[in-house]
Amino acid sequence: MEHLQKNNRINNIVSIPLIGILIFPFLLLDIFVEAYHRICFPLYGIPIVERSKYLIFDRYKLDYLNNTQKINCTYCAYINGLLKYITEIAAQTELYWCAIKHSKKDAIYPEHQKNFIDYGDSVIFNKKYKQNLTTLENKHE
Repeated sequence: MEHLQKNNRINNIVSIPLIGILIFPFLLLDIFVEAYHRICFPLYGIPIVERSKYLIFDRYKLDYLNNTQKINCTYCAYINGLLKYITEIAAQTELYWCAIKHSKKDAIYPEHQKNFIDYGDSVIFNKKYKQNLTTLENKHE
């Protein structure tokens, strides 16, 4: 919290355009990922990820924040929530298409990968892949 107290006004003013301009690529990313999510997940039989669990906008209601702080909090809530939401969509996609662990053992991996198939285990992969295909084919009959 110390960095919040050392508020350098000049640095903040200089950084505003850089922070602000990022909204455009994030909005574009949001549109494309949401289109993929809403179209492809039903085709794959993957449950839709609940957007409202990730994008939470409530800090603007706090009376002790001024308008600038409320805008900043809303911006951060959107960006951080969006990234968590997209990460969950990517995780569900990875689980569906390629649930194989990576070969590097000392890397930091997301929690959802802990039950993935071990790297190089073609027997288990082929067995699981055939099961997934059979399940998918049965769903669409």
